[in-house]
Amino acid sequence: MQLICLGLNHKTAPVEVRERFAVGTARLGDSAKELIATTGVAEGVVISTCNRTEFYLVAAESREALARLESHLEEKTPGHHDVATHFYRMERSEAARHLCRVVSGLDSMMLGETEIFGQVKQAYQAALDAGATSSVLNKLFQRAFGVGKKVRTETTIQTGSTSVGNVAVDLAEKIFGHLKDSEVMILGAGEMSRITAQSLVSRGARSIFVSNRSFDRAEELATEMGGSAVRFDAWQDVLARVDIVISSTGAPHAIVRREDVEKIRRARKYRPLFFIDIAVPRDIDPAVGEIEEVYLYDIDTLEQLAEEARAKRQKQIEECERIIDAELAKLNLPGT
Repeated sequence: MQLICLGLNHKTAPVEVRERFAVGTARLGDSAKELIATTGVAEGVVISTCNRTEFYLVAAESREALARLESHLEEKTPGHHDVATHFYRMERSEAARHLCRVVSGLDSMMLGETEIFGQVKQAYQAALDAGATSSVLNKLFQRAFGVGKKVRTETTIQTGSTSVGNVAVDLAEKIFGHLKDSEVMILGAGEMSRITAQSLVSRGARSIFVSNRSFDRAEELATEMGGSAVRFDAWQDVLARVDIVISSTGAPHAIVRREDVEKIRRARKYRPLFFIDIAVPRDIDPAVGEIEEVYLYDIDTLEQLAEEARAKRQKQIEECERIIDAELAKLNLPGT
């Protein structure tokens, strides 16, 4: 049996390509089962975040399994014949090492970020619960989680802003000057939104509005942040008063359209409005950014701030790689 990884990330594909392959959190288990059924492999895990989608397989023959998977993905994106150029393909020990680097935050846009650890763990648990994993992937992922913990306790790779949410707030602060007088709306009450909201409050945001499809979840997060919950069918009403909108809903299509913003421009007296879209697929129609006083930044824009953190953490990479190599040497997986 051989270990295989097929994936794309922020380095190999822009957001408009990545969003075609994004898998919602609720579908990770089903996607892992679908992976096994459509490719005929023995085991499978699907990881999908705002910056990457990766498929980990265990198969008797790697070339045949990869060919079937790529064919399946092409069928799911008709009309886009160039998608294969954005994927990377890894086998055996290279695939195992890549997973350890991902879990450790070494392959992230924001070097050393901590969110990816939980996201991979969630993806693995979903595949495990769905019966899509067995001895090889179970052993690999458990070792990778051990590596991730060791990297974070024995190095300073995570120093500084360690999540995409915090980087998004950094960007908002740079644009706005300060946040102490700002009013902010969070669209989506998931983990990414919670982290972003916490960072906003810590930097003095005056008002936080939280809107989510599940109003109970919006109320929960708003209470935690000392803010106000807004029903999802009424967030447009709040748009007229806020300064910053940070969106990460997990919706399969854009929820903020140009016409939504055009309607409230006069009520806002054409004050600047800043959108940071940290969702994949994107929550905000790119046409919104064409409005004169509106500034729209998607997930790829955060690379600019990520570079600043990378410079500080670069010297820690070599030590992290040493830890990964030492831990992988202890792992005796078939096909690696």
